Amino acid sequence: MTRLLRESEKKPNEEGKGGGYTKRELWKMQLKGILFQMEKGLLCLPIGHSVLLTGKDGGKVTTVIATPGQGSDRPLEVCYTDTKVIGNGSFGVVYQARLLESGELVAIKKVLQDKRFKNRELQIMRKLNHCNIVKLKYFFYSGGEKKEEVYLNLVLEYIPETVYRVARHYSKSKQTIPISYVKLYMYQLFRSLAYTHSLGICHRDIKPQNLLLDTETGILKLCDFGSAKHLVKGEPNVSYICSRYYRAPELIFGATDYTTMIDVWSGGCVLAELMLGQPIFPGDSGVDQLVEIIKVLGTPTKEQIREMNKNYTEFRFPQIKAHPWQK
Repeated sequence: MTRLLRESEKKPNEEGKGGGYTKRELWKMQLKGILFQMEKGLLCLPIGHSVLLTGKDGGKVTTVIATPGQGSDRPLEVCYTDTKVIGNGSFGVVYQARLLESGELVAIKKVLQDKRFKNRELQIMRKLNHCNIVKLKYFFYSGGEKKEEVYLNLVLEYIPETVYRVARHYSKSKQTIPISYVKLYMYQLFRSLAYTHSLGICHRDIKPQNLLLDTETGILKLCDFGSAKHLVKGEPNVSYICSRYYRAPELIFGATDYTTMIDVWSGGCVLAELMLGQPIFPGDSGVDQLVEIIKVLGTPTKEQIREMNKNYTEFRFPQIKAHPWQK
């Protein structure tokens, strides 16, 4: 460590003259010193620490101290460049970037972190390791515009397309997705759900937008675990979860003791949408949604409603027979 610090005091190379170090070599030695001190517990790196360099092509290179998504908690240096925004919403911002060492494209999901709580999405993502689930490569924290703001950055593998965009492409062309593709996509979706459900994890927001797709290989990967939760029997959950077109009836009835089967319902809605070219249960509200479901599956019995939510007391629904499957 002492040798490292002494070496860093040497003057950088100037105009190709012998002796000394280049600025980049100096910076890398200093960074190694930081990593060494963090590993030994001698240094706590402040949140938001990053180093900006200029690449050979003039582009900015950002270097952060990150933690691997799986395995060791040992911090390491991660450099990325070519950063650009590819998505945003109430959750935060998603950037596309390129890892400097491997040249691999990644997606960086940046979300505001509440210091009082652990981030559930991060905890769940670190447990998952499946070929049909987007992989968490690294994570790191950064500061915001306000002094007290802390952002969690999830560095994920980048998949170029989504099932939603592919389905829209076919719909605009007035074509249906080939049934072989539908089978391939749904097999992979339900395989990812079988895995997450075996761990007691419910995704709670299955929809075409959250199904990443590599159109060249046909590989599908489930993403966005921002609403996911490890369900515990007897522990209540919020009922206002999942995007409307894909919400299971028990959620519409306000159930809080639901199971991972709500993901299976959502998966079925995705299957129907791919085959029909449009959502099977569109609705502008919870009531509209329920009406659309009843049109297809018929009016639920009192027993079925009680099974969905024991506390639900309103049973007045129009008596409609289920739509015959052969049609």
